[in-house]
Amino acid sequence: MIGKMDLMREAKGNLSMKGFKTKSRLAIVIIIALWIGLAGLYGLLRPISNGCIMTYMYPTYIPISTPANMSSTKYGLYLYHEGWRKIDFNEHLKKLNGVPVLFIPGNGGSYKQVRSMAAESDRAYQGGPLDHNFYQEASLNLGMGVDSDVTETPLPSQYSSMLDWFAVDLEGEHSAMDGRILQEHTEYVVYAIHRILDQYKESRDARSKEGSAVSGSSPKSVILVGHSMGGFVARAAIVHPHLRKSAVETVLTLSSPHQLPPVPLQPSLGHYYTRVNQEWRRGYEIQTSQSGHYVSEPSLSQVAVISISGGYNDYQVRSKLESLDGIVPSTHGFMISSTSMKNVWLSMEHQVILWCNQLVVQVSHTLLSLIDAKTGQPFHDVRKRLAIFTKMLHSGIPENFDWLRESSVSQQSAHLSNQGIQVPGVSACPGNIWNNDGLERDLYIQTTTITVLAMDGRRRWLDIQKLGSNGRKHFVFVTNLLPCSGVRLHLWPEKGNSTLELSTNKRVIEVTSKMVHIPSGPAPRQVEPGSQTEQAPPSAVLWLDPKNMHGFRFLTISVAPRPTISGRPPPATSMGVGQFFDPREGEKVFSSQSLIHSMYSQKDINLKEDHPLAFNLTFSISLGLLPVLLSLRTTGCGIKTSEFPVEEQGDTETSRLCRLRCFPPLALAWDATSGLHIYPNLHSETITVDSFPALWTSTQDTERTTVLLLVDPHCSYKTSLGVSITASSGRFLLLYFSQISGLSVAVVFFALMRQARSWEVDLPMPSLLSAVESNLIIPAPFLFLAVMPIFFALLFSCLSSLQVPPTISFIVVSILCYVFANGAVIMIISISQFVSHVVASAHVFIKKRWQAWEGRFSFPFLQWFIDLSSTLSSIKVVRILKANSLLITALISITLVCFVHPALGLFALLLSHAVCCHNALSSFFMASFRSHIRSKELFESGNGDLRGSVQFNPGYDGELFNMDEKCTSSPESRGSYGETQLEIFHYWHGLLVLHLLATLMFVPSLLAWLQRVSIGQNFPWFWDSVLCTGVILHGIGDLKPEFNFFLFPVPGIPSRKVRPSFAYLVAGYFTYLTALALAPYRAFYPMAAIGVASFAFRIIQRRNREKGETYRSSRKHSHRH
Repeated sequence: MIGKMDLMREAKGNLSMKGFKTKSRLAIVIIIALWIGLAGLYGLLRPISNGCIMTYMYPTYIPISTPANMSSTKYGLYLYHEGWRKIDFNEHLKKLNGVPVLFIPGNGGSYKQVRSMAAESDRAYQGGPLDHNFYQEASLNLGMGVDSDVTETPLPSQYSSMLDWFAVDLEGEHSAMDGRILQEHTEYVVYAIHRILDQYKESRDARSKEGSAVSGSSPKSVILVGHSMGGFVARAAIVHPHLRKSAVETVLTLSSPHQLPPVPLQPSLGHYYTRVNQEWRRGYEIQTSQSGHYVSEPSLSQVAVISISGGYNDYQVRSKLESLDGIVPSTHGFMISSTSMKNVWLSMEHQVILWCNQLVVQVSHTLLSLIDAKTGQPFHDVRKRLAIFTKMLHSGIPENFDWLRESSVSQQSAHLSNQGIQVPGVSACPGNIWNNDGLERDLYIQTTTITVLAMDGRRRWLDIQKLGSNGRKHFVFVTNLLPCSGVRLHLWPEKGNSTLELSTNKRVIEVTSKMVHIPSGPAPRQVEPGSQTEQAPPSAVLWLDPKNMHGFRFLTISVAPRPTISGRPPPATSMGVGQFFDPREGEKVFSSQSLIHSMYSQKDINLKEDHPLAFNLTFSISLGLLPVLLSLRTTGCGIKTSEFPVEEQGDTETSRLCRLRCFPPLALAWDATSGLHIYPNLHSETITVDSFPALWTSTQDTERTTVLLLVDPHCSYKTSLGVSITASSGRFLLLYFSQISGLSVAVVFFALMRQARSWEVDLPMPSLLSAVESNLIIPAPFLFLAVMPIFFALLFSCLSSLQVPPTISFIVVSILCYVFANGAVIMIISISQFVSHVVASAHVFIKKRWQAWEGRFSFPFLQWFIDLSSTLSSIKVVRILKANSLLITALISITLVCFVHPALGLFALLLSHAVCCHNALSSFFMASFRSHIRSKELFESGNGDLRGSVQFNPGYDGELFNMDEKCTSSPESRGSYGETQLEIFHYWHGLLVLHLLATLMFVPSLLAWLQRVSIGQNFPWFWDSVLCTGVILHGIGDLKPEFNFFLFPVPGIPSRKVRPSFAYLVAGYFTYLTALALAPYRAFYPMAAIGVASFAFRIIQRRNREKGETYRSSRKHSHRH
């Protein structure tokens, strides 16, 4: 007896421990999801300071009439005019003679958003090109065999034609949410392009009839400028079959997603993207015959595409989606981030990119520079246009910092020769600039670090052989002096007083033009006239590597004399700091472990005086995923003060004195995806880049981020570095939202698999929450469901031509996304289950009270209403409808899906599921209540033997719920009625959650559809209707768990069963892989496939039963819980 009691206690303890482990797993997953979600939302909702200047204008919008032979359309076309005076629209259209530019707004955008770029283009045309400077320019590398006149295309000294800005009015529709809207916008843009070209012809003919002078020819092409989804619409219009040949040759997009839609939840949207991008890939291929002979040039051979991204502050579209890789070859386009864009250097939000004056001005001058002075139209040669885009948008800063590693210095043609040969990219200053031959006495520098504190008109000599010894073979120079007009640098083969003294074969080479421009922060303010100011931030940097200085003995830095300006306070302190350094001394690598450790414990680095000027920091994890908070606090600068005792001298006084001597730190972060990010005046800043690491399509170079830190070697600093948790969580949600969405569906598929498997092996069907929790058990289920698909993805990458992604980060991030998806699904299940229990409990409680009151009180009105309901229920039509409720649900849902909107049909399906869940759960509660009452009665009657279960007859007199076949059909069971109803609730609850996720994926499309209700609608996209019909068949085809399997008859082979557990497993794996590929909309494929298969099998089973054939499920009975 005692042994039996011990066994019972042990079993009870094991159950308690198992329950504790189960709750612990669920709690951990929910805590992880909530922690990442709340921290990410906090980081994303914080206000952003972008540094942009507002653009102002005086807009007028001139409507372009629609031809009489064309039916009316809901969209419109406008011509922009800048100016406050009232004009005659018809007369203005007659004078149309510029270069046409069509602006295409994005998701929910307005045609009036063209005003900023159009106004600045008008001012740029009136004011002329930007002032020329002598900084190094970016060069275009189109490969070998390219003519030098193409890559060295000069920028115009004046603009020959103005830009005529047109804009399409797309009624503010949300094209990012629906593929049908996107297609309609494309078709109208094609019409608008043709209408614009025809308008120029009409204006030219009108001027000719009036006898006005007509010069040149009408434009043959239109420049397209698209914002957000408007950029993709522009590309879709170019490959549209109805577009005239060569009607568009230049496309400029602003924050436009090219690779994938930003919210890839609707199947038609993903399919339209895939189709357009495939057309673009074929458009750059040479046309050949079936035998392989040359037929014609690529159809898009003259089309250039430039994509400008907003950087890390653009939360709606990430730079990875704006990339043109794999769509447009590098010979015809490129993507550049606004953070690395010349004269901009800022990251901006999705809408700010339209009015940010720094960017708008640069874009306006770039488009005006495309115009050929001879023809008055853009250059036809795509290489010339691309060269102009490169010079106007790119800076001369190197694309990466690998040159700091001496072993990786490339053998470029730009390195200097001691034979005095002037090579491209290195040119002397103009002759009208001050000459350094007449400078005051020279200074000879004996230290590796040189400082320029004023424009003193002196030349400083640096002995390369002496100062560049001990491995310090690299030279860096940062300054706020302008090249040529403020400072000049030369390489000398030997010492001399004048460049004319040396022979021709020992010519001095000027390297001033190798200085690259960098953004400088705000200039320091002068406290009072005549006082010393803080050091101004650097505005230029020059790098010389051993290849550049090979064959030369001296480097000179000549500073111009300061001009005398009477009556004005002296300018900010002139500054220049140079240093010979060894790159290895400044190299610091932060491993993955150290970055993760810095989340809760910052890493401090002390930089003593006379440290390297340049530090090359390499982060093993991309700062696009783990942004780093980097702060530098000045601790000393060689200044000893006696104003206060040592113990009273605080950090504030030290910092104030040192700022008078040391220039503000500067950080340059480079990422393979988004390019360059510059942080001037760096004291405490979160360093982040807009990369997209740890994807299936990621490459190894996206794994790390390189940061070049320029700090004054005269000062000592305490550097603190730590990963920002809120910024990291926000980046995680932004980057992997699509992946998490698809993985959530996979989690539900895996839970349905476990439910189906329990049914198949004759075990009680677990709840959906229990099924999700069971799949999180480590190691077996978790590794099989969470890790195995990742290895399938890696194996597929190895076997195909795809590049293998960074393995470790890909696995870790994918598992973290899977865990987050589990947490999100658990919360959805818990909320839906709680609501179901509350509603069912309230229903049962009200019914019990009603039954108690029914015999005691008389309610004539309610009794009349009940009698009327009974009378209506007895009508033949109502009885037919009740008997075929399944058919009615299917017809209503499919009709809504095919003729109105797919989301409405899915909502109808959800309502049907909710009713079934409610009926089953209410029946369970009522059966439990009656079972309890029955047990109590038996106990009070003296029969205390309650062993075995108390059966409840569903046909019990006065039954509350009349369940139809759809919701209550179950196999022949020896279990109690209540237990059966609970299993049915679990079953329908699983389908409810799965189809709820499917419905949520169509909600954005539904919102876009509701916006267009008043202006007429087309039928839903055919592919969306087909897939959603399959989902509905899945909801109505899997009515009975015992019939939820498929038979595939093969001649000569007995029918083989494909159990639903295997079908759900395959569906989960497929959805998992599509989520890793950032295509969660493909989760509809297995959902629809299972629905069609189960529905077809039910039809086959019904026909077999009509023939007298029967099939029995292998399940024997329902177990008690």
